[in-house]
Amino acid sequence: MIDHIGFPVSDYERSKAFYLQALAPLDYGLVMEVPAELTGGGPAAGFGADGKPDFWIGGEPEAGRPMHVAILAKDRATVDAFYKAAIAAGGRDNGPPGIRPHYHAHYYGAFVRDPDGHNIEAVCHRPD
Repeated sequence: MIDHIGFPVSDYERSKAFYLQALAPLDYGLVMEVPAELTGGGPAAGFGADGKPDFWIGGEPEAGRPMHVAILAKDRATVDAFYKAAIAAGGRDNGPPGIRPHYHAHYYGAFVRDPDGHNIEAVCHRPD
């Protein structure tokens, strides 16, 4: 199951304003923002419904940046197994398994770049 998706935008504030308006009829709103110093790139805005950000945009200074896709894992051991298998298959580390408290207290994810540079993540939101 896809947990969330993110993609870069060339003008963060303009795009954030666009999505605030365009997604409102779908009951999607701005759920959270993450500052650039925590993303490794530009700022990020997470839109969603019911408090869950699943549609993300990121302000990136360069065009042509890779996509980000996160797949929901049933538990933390599965996140760990994903990371190990992806690295063994030739993926490049983009963030080892661990808690990412800047998203929320139980956010446990691992990030790997695929052969084309896309950021593939496995994430578990459970506290164990």
